[in-house]
Amino acid sequence: MKHTLSLFFLCLLSFSVLAQTETDNSIQGQFIDVVDKSNNYQEFKVIKKTKLAALRKNILDSINKLEQTIVTTNKTVDDQAAQISKLENTLTSTNTDLTASREKEDGINFFGVLVKKATYNTIMWSIIAVLIAALLFFIFKFKNSNTITRNANNKLEETESEFEAHRSKKLEEIQQIRRKLQDEINKNRKTS
Repeated sequence: MKHTLSLFFLCLLSFSVLAQTETDNSIQGQFIDVVDKSNNYQEFKVIKKTKLAALRKNILDSINKLEQTIVTTNKTVDDQAAQISKLENTLTSTNTDLTASREKEDGINFFGVLVKKATYNTIMWSIIAVLIAALLFFIFKFKNSNTITRNANNKLEETESEFEAHRSKKLEEIQQIRRKLQDEINKNRKTS
């Protein structure tokens, strides 16, 4: 029996060398290689420990590579999530700044308050209209007062000229009365 077993292992070794040159390097291919190409002993499969150890090593290497890939992928996902969060914050900040800029662009500071341009224009044109109305009112009042002042000056001049004429007339009358009085005094002196 030992002979048969040695022959069996020799054949198995030669088959494994041939199989290694043609094997599929995937885990599934390695399982197929180990299980299907192993020998049968009664109703059991006889698998070489070296093949089993090599399969185990390959599986553990594959698992380690996959775990490293998962860790790397998770790190990449976390980095991208952080970057997305940062970009979202930047976008929110940019949108806030854009909204504020649009409000400033669409508005004007009026006495320290940001007012829309349409409201500002309405206020300014209202103020201008009130000032023009006040100007027209004061011009009318000035012309009216100027006309009254001219009339008063004309009447004053007329009154002064009438007064001057009346004064001159009264002075002449006084002078005539004085002459008459002087004449009377002189007459009375002569007669006395």
